[in-house]
Amino acid sequence: MIYTVTFNPSLDYIVTVPEFRMGMTNRTGTEMMLPGGKGINVSTVLKNLGIENTALGFVAGFTGEEIRRRVEEIGIRTEFIGIEEGFSRINLKIKNIEGTEINGNGPVIRGDKVGRLMEYLKRLGSEDYLVLAGSIPPSLPDSIYRDIIREMESRGVQVVVDATKDLLTNVLAYHPFLIKPNNHELGEIFNTKLTTRKEVIPYAEKLRAQGAANVLVSMAGEGAVLAAADGRIYTAPAPKGVLVNGVGAGDSMVAGFLAGWLEQKDYSHAFYMGISAGSASAFSDYLATEEEIRTVYRTMKEE
Repeated sequence: MIYTVTFNPSLDYIVTVPEFRMGMTNRTGTEMMLPGGKGINVSTVLKNLGIENTALGFVAGFTGEEIRRRVEEIGIRTEFIGIEEGFSRINLKIKNIEGTEINGNGPVIRGDKVGRLMEYLKRLGSEDYLVLAGSIPPSLPDSIYRDIIREMESRGVQVVVDATKDLLTNVLAYHPFLIKPNNHELGEIFNTKLTTRKEVIPYAEKLRAQGAANVLVSMAGEGAVLAAADGRIYTAPAPKGVLVNGVGAGDSMVAGFLAGWLEQKDYSHAFYMGISAGSASAFSDYLATEEEIRTVYRTMKEE
């Protein structure tokens, strides 16, 4: 079973606002509300690809219950831990004004709730995969990813980490199955700028040498690089298509890689499934369907 953890899930209120004017009353042109958070995005794409999984995390208030309802409506099993105070965040995203978002803070997560999550994770074993994705709320210790993966390593759980800076580098000693920085995040770790696949390769190999089994580097329009556990380097340009929505593309890449790995236990297939899923989501209004992902995959393999 695959489990995903979203520490601070959200309701994403995605709107378009024609002719937006500061200081005036504006009305939406289109509206959509979706459950959000990197782990939930991974769970959604996995479910779209026919892979059962369980979404974990923390929810609070009426928004938390709506997140739970919407995730379960997709067909994903949830084991969210309820928080009695506050409410899960709402993120406002104005789709037609590029990069314009107002994100909520979310509830305070206290130590006893973290303890409940850790107790649940102790059920996992060597047949399971755990995805830790995204930033953490200020109320959680910076060591939370490291604490979890240390416990999972002793149980043989394969862990995937999609995070930045210290959250990512602190887990390398515990040999995560997969880490997925993008080229900018990889450059920040090594205090350099990385713009081409050729430049990325040696730094991806450095993270492998520090403990990660697989290092998958997403590069948006430049494609991707995989420094794989089999010792090989896989690279590919980005598939051709029109960028519609970049939100969730990296999460889709993680889901596609895991799906591909479970299908064939082959790193080349997993790599191309990851790129296909990430690109298909970028070419779509929302997270990609299986048909969209398989179509991009076939196109890539034919080129």
